[in-house]
Amino acid sequence: MREGIAVAGTILVDKIYEIAAYPNAGQLTQIKSIGFSVGGLVPNDGIDLKRLCPELPVYAIGKIGADEEGRYVLNALKANGLNVDGVRISDAEKTSFTDVMSVVGGQRTFFTYPGASAAFGVDDVDFSALNARMFHLGYFLLLEKVDNGDGLKLLKKAKEAGMLTSIDLVSENSDRYGAVVPCLPYVDNLIVNETEAGALSGIEPTKENLPLIAQKLVELGVKERVIIHMPETAYCYHAGKGTSLASYVLPKGFIRGTTGAGDAFCAGALSAIYEGLSDLEVLERAQMAAVGSLCEADATSGVKSVSELKELVKEFSRQ
Repeated sequence: MREGIAVAGTILVDKIYEIAAYPNAGQLTQIKSIGFSVGGLVPNDGIDLKRLCPELPVYAIGKIGADEEGRYVLNALKANGLNVDGVRISDAEKTSFTDVMSVVGGQRTFFTYPGASAAFGVDDVDFSALNARMFHLGYFLLLEKVDNGDGLKLLKKAKEAGMLTSIDLVSENSDRYGAVVPCLPYVDNLIVNETEAGALSGIEPTKENLPLIAQKLVELGVKERVIIHMPETAYCYHAGKGTSLASYVLPKGFIRGTTGAGDAFCAGALSAIYEGLSDLEVLERAQMAAVGSLCEADATSGVKSVSELKELVKEFSRQ
């Protein structure tokens, strides 16, 4: 019997350099501190799933380099209880990373290296050895081989293996979303924000248009659920019925960082779908996970168990 959720796609390391000010061209600035954290869909969603449901089997699927960064992220995944048998180690590529130049009390500037994740594709996944019930793939528009046809192949193979499928995207201002549309007939659960949903459907991403957008995405092929989240609400369209849930009103000063909140929402939704909960309960758990993420600066440490998150939000009202 299949059990657990496989999360496949981007794996990277964030190297965070704290600086006093960003220099002009030709100038120098001193780095005050250096921090490391894992990033990408696989660490973010995978760790969040284990924090929400510690007993849930979670399988990490992706590609890293045979380097210090690769060892760091592999150890982090193991330490959080993920099965890493599906993480491939490449001698030809470095582990994907992002250098983050963080001005104290100010803006962050990002320099990213595509690395091994860009080379991740269908040949890196042994579906005969993967016993998961659900297969979640992302981020589309950030994975070169996945965007150029291997994403469709991966989803087809997951469906042929009997898994429920879901995907995640990155938000970008481009016309590349059309490349994702052929994958939708092989997607059971689509979990995206309003920008991504609007770009996929070709409909303006307003709160009022969420039902139209979701119905259009089902027409384009999504099999089970379309779940769309935006700052003020979340919407689920399933079996011809729409369910909305207003977002929490958070106390002033509660939000310490927004990094990873979308991944936390996705992990909450996936875990609830896995347990067979109602559409309303799916949205409730997804929103609770996102709120947990917002209370810490990094992507994953704010997400707690379902019972702890319920305690966290019990006094919060909704918009």
